[in-house]
Amino acid sequence: MRHGAARLAFLALAATLVVAGCGNGGGEAAITSGPPPAGGGGTLSYALPSLPSTLDPLAAQSPAELTVTRQVYEPLIERLSGPYGQTTPQAGLALMARPSRDRTTWTVTLRSGVRFQDGTPFNAAAVLANTRRWQSDPAGRSLLPHLCAVDAPRPNEVRFLLDDPVPDLVRRLASPRLAIVSPRALDPQSGQGARFLPDVAASGTGAFQPGPAGPGRMTLSRFASWWGSPIGLGPALDGVTFVVARQSSQRLRLLREGTVQVADPLGSAELRAADSDPLLDTIGGPAGGVGLEGSVRGIDAAETTPVLSGVWLTRLTG
Repeated sequence: MRHGAARLAFLALAATLVVAGCGNGGGEAAITSGPPPAGGGGTLSYALPSLPSTLDPLAAQSPAELTVTRQVYEPLIERLSGPYGQTTPQAGLALMARPSRDRTTWTVTLRSGVRFQDGTPFNAAAVLANTRRWQSDPAGRSLLPHLCAVDAPRPNEVRFLLDDPVPDLVRRLASPRLAIVSPRALDPQSGQGARFLPDVAASGTGAFQPGPAGPGRMTLSRFASWWGSPIGLGPALDGVTFVVARQSSQRLRLLREGTVQVADPLGSAELRAADSDPLLDTIGGPAGGVGLEGSVRGIDAAETTPVLSGVWLTRLTG
């Protein structure tokens, strides 16, 4: 799938200043009643060609790995919309990213009150541990070039110091591969030269946490203490079950049968077939895209990696 024009326009604006949740700005009617409480919206079944070989976001490479890990771990920069279409888009873990005049220093203000699923506070110290890991890892250095140092003037503020201007730092910090993990999942916890500890459970800040896994399937369950729930960002879903269907034709068959509600990706022939089915919707194309049961709402065509906290089902399943 391709980034939509609206997504690109947001990122271009965010290179100067990132602020979300500052008002409606779209002329929409005021919300007269609060959004439904988190959870209670059933379970989404999601067909993928494979399950992730790792839950380390920095090591995730395939679309399937990025899709799964993104639900557990969050990057600093994000713009989140809640389910049911009732909430104003909000900033993610970083409330603001402000560059210096020469674009060599970026000051990032962090959201307060956030905790990792393991109970560890999300703060500047946690971000520093992650950035030290990025700096000492080839994948991290390639995703965030010219980073020479990071410091923390305040508990809710970090500064990225660059040896050369990086105008698109905001876009880079939005990469799901640069998602923030709990220091408890790093060895050493300082982050310097750290390796990711796959056996440490619940090490993200995301709306879902890993649940039971078995042959050909993996389950994520709703994180009841997710920071986004009190401000109406969801998740509406109680859980997500990822099901392996290696062939595009298999994924389409499961979608048509109602065994899954999302099939990602579908090839061009399967997309055409799904388009002709009045009970199905599609996103992307023509060479590849996503097939959806008509009950699924909240997956945006502008997102290459869907954020399932904002998804809901008009017909409950699970």
